[in-house]
Amino acid sequence: MRTVLKVVDNSGAKKVMCIQALKGKKGARLGDTIIASVKEAMPNGKVKKGKVVYGVVVRAAMQRGRCDGSEVKFDDNAVVLVDKQGQPIGTRVFGPVPHELRQKKHVKILTLAEHIA
Repeated sequence: MRTVLKVVDNSGAKKVMCIQALKGKKGARLGDTIIASVKEAMPNGKVKKGKVVYGVVVRAAMQRGRCDGSEVKFDDNAVVLVDKQGQPIGTRVFGPVPHELRQKKHVKILTLAEHIA
């Protein structure tokens, strides 16, 4: 909570602050859905500053183990903004996205991503 995350889609928001992580008390990890408030936005984007939005965590600095024994971690914390049904608001996703999102049923985000890690 209160973590400022980078937005990596073209919805118009640049930075959001996490209000609450859905499903779990500890916090959000890769593939988790969060509720966030837009802190920085582009002037002519779909999302305005101050709006409360849903987002899916696509990059996290905290490491996460994979089933083959390796671990994946990123340099920054990043989200993709989605609506209540889980459909992405933007039409492009920038930067690497881990393939663990497939298990969390976020296949639409993987199809929009330019690089799958």
